[in-house]
Amino acid sequence: MSDVFKSGFVAIVGRPNVGKSTLLNQIIGQKIAIMSDKAQTTRNKIQGVYTTNDAQVVFIDTPGIHKPKHKLGDFMVRVALNTFREVDMIFFVIDAEAGYGRGDEFIIEKLKRVEETPIFLLINKIDLVQPEALLDLIAKYSELLDFEEIVPISALQGNNVETLLVETTKHLAEGPMYYPEDQITDHPERFIIGELIREQVLKFTHEEVPHSVAVVIEGIETNPETQKLHIMAQIIVERSTQKGILIGKQGQMLKQIGMRARKEIELLLGSKVYLEIWVKVQKGWRDKEHYLHDFGFDHDES
Repeated sequence: MSDVFKSGFVAIVGRPNVGKSTLLNQIIGQKIAIMSDKAQTTRNKIQGVYTTNDAQVVFIDTPGIHKPKHKLGDFMVRVALNTFREVDMIFFVIDAEAGYGRGDEFIIEKLKRVEETPIFLLINKIDLVQPEALLDLIAKYSELLDFEEIVPISALQGNNVETLLVETTKHLAEGPMYYPEDQITDHPERFIIGELIREQVLKFTHEEVPHSVAVVIEGIETNPETQKLHIMAQIIVERSTQKGILIGKQGQMLKQIGMRARKEIELLLGSKVYLEIWVKVQKGWRDKEHYLHDFGFDHDES
């Protein structure tokens, strides 16, 4: 352990689908945040803990900031914006390929109100653009806000992520170790297991289904005979037609989701798992406070 130990909290913010969860997983070196090509995948704050000999950084992956269409959307945006005043540093992630958009304008206006907290601009997906386009983006965003650092990265391939971590540590103050050095997230296993199941739902379904889905872990037990973990999970949807899509012909869709999710959960836990999942309809759950609370989207004061 170094004589000087630094620590702090860093919020990862940006529009939906810019690669925030991919970056968090790349930093931590293990999947703790689910990834999907569908927008608004992350719904809650997901904390990843990165520890070295001389520093501990707690990264907070936030929901993509977007225009909400229901109470769940309101909750997601509120969670993201509230982190601005809870952290020591902010990573504002943009998509190099998508370029500047109205969503970025909205986020920058919010960031302008942040006082004293260093803000890094991370230009992600640099492997997908030409160098000239990158220079144009740097010039454009530099005019809009005085960023502490501008770091071009590829979260997927890991380009410049080590450099980013070095720069991050430089800007942190001395502080305590908040978590044991071998801990990589503050979320309970139940939460991550539910997210891994939801990730497979996102991968296998299209159109109306993905954002109408919540996953509730009903129970985790160890079978005394086989020593396998028995995980019981309920997939919640808003309409019976969505339930039909998720179950699929002769149950094939649900079987595929369960099989893929089980493999991911076994990788996470390092043990054999028997995963039992079923689908339940709760009409309009995304707009009902009691369902949002029951499904883990606790009220977050603004």
